[in-house]
Amino acid sequence: MSAKERPCILIADDQRDVREALRLLFKAEGIDATSVDGPRAALDALRRQRFDVALIDLNYTRDTTSGREGLDLLRELKKLDSELPVVVMTAWGTINVAVEAMRHGAGDFIEKPWDNQRLMSVLGNQLALGRSRGEAARLKRENEILRADGDAEFVAESRVMRALLAQLDRVAPTDANVLILGENGTGKGVIAQRLHAGSKRAQRTLVKVNMGGIPESVFEAEMFGHVRGAFTDAKSDRIGRFELADGGTLFLDEIANIPTAQQPKLLRVLEDGELERVGSSRTLKVDVRLISATNADLAAEVARGAFRKDLLFRLNTVELRLPPLREREADIALLAQAFLAHFAKRYQRDTLRFAPSALRALEGYAWPGNVRELSHVIERTALMLDGDVVDDAALNLKPGTTHALSGAAALAASGSMTVDAAEEQLVRQALESTGGNIQRAATLLGLSRPSLYRRMEKYGIE
Repeated sequence: MSAKERPCILIADDQRDVREALRLLFKAEGIDATSVDGPRAALDALRRQRFDVALIDLNYTRDTTSGREGLDLLRELKKLDSELPVVVMTAWGTINVAVEAMRHGAGDFIEKPWDNQRLMSVLGNQLALGRSRGEAARLKRENEILRADGDAEFVAESRVMRALLAQLDRVAPTDANVLILGENGTGKGVIAQRLHAGSKRAQRTLVKVNMGGIPESVFEAEMFGHVRGAFTDAKSDRIGRFELADGGTLFLDEIANIPTAQQPKLLRVLEDGELERVGSSRTLKVDVRLISATNADLAAEVARGAFRKDLLFRLNTVELRLPPLREREADIALLAQAFLAHFAKRYQRDTLRFAPSALRALEGYAWPGNVRELSHVIERTALMLDGDVVDDAALNLKPGTTHALSGAAALAASGSMTVDAAEEQLVRQALESTGGNIQRAATLLGLSRPSLYRRMEKYGIE
């Protein structure tokens, strides 16, 4: 991994040995780290540099037990960069302090002394959906850009999106579990946030979990929590994601990635609202509305025995299908204008505007990466453009170099092969062209690593 590709973490802790131990751990994992000894230095570092994640202590020299100093730092970090994923850690903080940190925008929390495997799992989860921003941050960023003047509206002029929003507005006020289906980059996380915002639970917590970022070995502890002594490194009680979301909403992204052995445990909670923390015989009741999302064909996963049918029934009380951007032509120019206005303001280039040729090019492109790709194209253009007028050449759209598995449909339409055969061919070609590099092949195809692995397993590709 080149230095440019390596993620960078900001560490804030007043203990030198802690900072050094974390730095060495991250170095061994191929992660760069900048360490500072207190809140003021952390804020100064963030003003100078962009970080992928901040890992901050909750207690410093001014107050070593309450966690208030760390919560203040969390709020200030979010003021400087509202999109920055933050993980908090403490040797003294109670579960209540950790929950408060989550409610103020922390992505997760770690107890000291930490377990290296769990720490890396938590950080990996924050980074899982993108190098530039973690999962929660990217969803928040998309939501902020697409919302108009702070209300719950976003660009949806096309017929298919208006139909979807009509469904969404009927479903949001209910407690029905919702399954959101759609390709990568279509904005499934934005829809999940809108569902929560329109519900009776809007004032409570929305907890977001990337199921592709949780190792099977810690699945139960992450989702249901554990008690002290439940296993070797369980040095204190830990609250799980279901308890964190009690009274609110739990959003499980990449739901198809749940290991088959863990699916019955999730099903039980959905059926009766009861769980036990790992190592405890005490049954807890939770009141959670579940929203899940995937780009996978869950019916096909059920047919091949990789996903339980009864679990699918529990997940999709209501099923919402989010259309790809290529089916939303009426929205493309409006989205592009919204993104351009956002990035022009961010990079202090308020005179940027589109030429008619640029809008025609945008509407004629297939957008294999959907709304996320459109956002990235506009951001790159806002940064790199020499003048003020964005024309078609400035967009640098290269359909021949940005593939996605939507190309399988075009191959199948030629009549020479089935969609499955065409998809398999594209997967094999991507792996061959990248020398078997999974991450590069996944990027080429517009997929996540877990999604590519599922397709490799489906077609027997080793």
